Amino acid sequence: VQLVQSGGGVVQPGGSLRLSCAASGIAFSSSAMAWFRQAPGKERNFIALIRADDSTHYHDSVAGRFTVSRDNGKSTMYLQMNNLKPEDTAVYLCTVISTNYWGEGTQVTVSS
Repeated sequence: VQLVQSGGGVVQPGGSLRLSCAASGIAFSSSAMAWFRQAPGKERNFIALIRADDSTHYHDSVAGRFTVSRDNGKSTMYLQMNNLKPEDTAVYLCTVISTNYWGEGTQVTVSS
């Protein structure tokens, strides 16, 4: 199983970024997927998930700003992040729910 992440980078407050998580080795279309993030010195926290039926759930801190989606044809999950804030700065990781499969993480830095 591989989860390969892309996207991320440095953006000013109010800006947008899109993260991708390309999966292989799993039955992607039937898998629930999630995004977590971890800021320096802090715990890894859940931020969004998407189920096989495309239903979604968000942490309150990102609801209305972030959108999780999936493309089963490409076995890829996305996280569109809008109106980014400095407190969104963290390493973002994707995972297959109920497994120990994680992406390598990608840094998102929101700074003026």
